[in-house]
Amino acid sequence: MNKQLLSGRIITAIPVLFLAFDAVGKLLNLEPVRQSFQRLGYKTSIGLAIGLLELACLIVYLVPRTAVFGAVLLTGFLGGAIATHVRVGDPLLTHAFFPVYVAILLWIGLVLRNERLRALIRTTA
Repeated sequence: MNKQLLSGRIITAIPVLFLAFDAVGKLLNLEPVRQSFQRLGYKTSIGLAIGLLELACLIVYLVPRTAVFGAVLLTGFLGGAIATHVRVGDPLLTHAFFPVYVAILLWIGLVLRNERLRALIRTTA
């Protein structure tokens, strides 16, 4: 395994583990998740649906053949999180931009793991 692929897998693991932890918390309907939903102005009853959606997008991202599509889906999902934090007035660098940091790591990991994506970037740059 070359260093680029290994680096891509390691970088990919960071946001994947975070998103998996986040999705499982929603699926288990944990108290901190319910409190967070209430603070953000969402009904706690939608936690299961959001957790399933997050997990589905994550699975699509983890399958090599659909990884680019999964990255697009997760970017949209994280965009919703950004909008929510901005709407409630959360601090920008720690709350509203955190999903941006996650998305950046998703894409960097994917680019390092996917030669065809790197080739596409090289031809359009």
